[in-house]
Amino acid sequence: MTQEPLNRAHIEQMVRQSLARHTGRPLAPGVAGAIGHRQGSDHRQGPDHRQGPNPLVVNISARHCHLSQGSVETLFGKGHQLTPKKWLYQEGQYAAEESVTLIGPRSRVISNLRILGPCRDFDQVELAATDAISLGFKIPVRNSGNIAGTPGCMLMGPAGFLRMDEGVIRAAPHVHMAPEDAAFYGVENKSFMKLRVGGDLGLTFDRIFVRVDPSFKLEVHIDTDEGNACGFTQESPCALVK
Repeated sequence: MTQEPLNRAHIEQMVRQSLARHTGRPLAPGVAGAIGHRQGSDHRQGPDHRQGPNPLVVNISARHCHLSQGSVETLFGKGHQLTPKKWLYQEGQYAAEESVTLIGPRSRVISNLRILGPCRDFDQVELAATDAISLGFKIPVRNSGNIAGTPGCMLMGPAGFLRMDEGVIRAAPHVHMAPEDAAFYGVENKSFMKLRVGGDLGLTFDRIFVRVDPSFKLEVHIDTDEGNACGFTQESPCALVK
């Protein structure tokens, strides 16, 4: 008789039961997961701004995580390699097929937290403020990689658990750009710009962190809360201002 293979839901339920026995308290119902890749399209400059050397793209970044290769193997098994699911706008970046379950301080969970690849040399979880509130986190706004002193969490995968002592942040809104874009806008790496978003609401973000590298395409990342606050859509006129 062939036994039906366990799917993710079965595995998650088994892990929930194991954690409940270990901690002495049940896990709260899960918080709906979200794909962690960026979504959006090219955005036209406002009428009072001339077009730069490259088209401006503004994308919303849903909650997601970045993992080291060692952490991927802890969660998915020895030798496991991330599998690209959707290629992102930045060259070589992708949303992976793999996802994990995040367990927060109130024993609430987010399931299907997407992993973005390729692997990095550190572990980092990026959440919106409303995600953090639901989970019981108090997280700071940080630039990617600046994780010292930030809260930790536990991640669950089909092969094991990963306890992160730090690394849960709300990512600061930022713009990737090549040197020719930086020259056009008159900004430098690690400086700040403004992003004006038009539409029915209209909102200006005053602290868009600038990242300059020859490999970058011109792209602004804001999170889901920030996108909702300004009524962002793929048709929203956007402009970068020094």
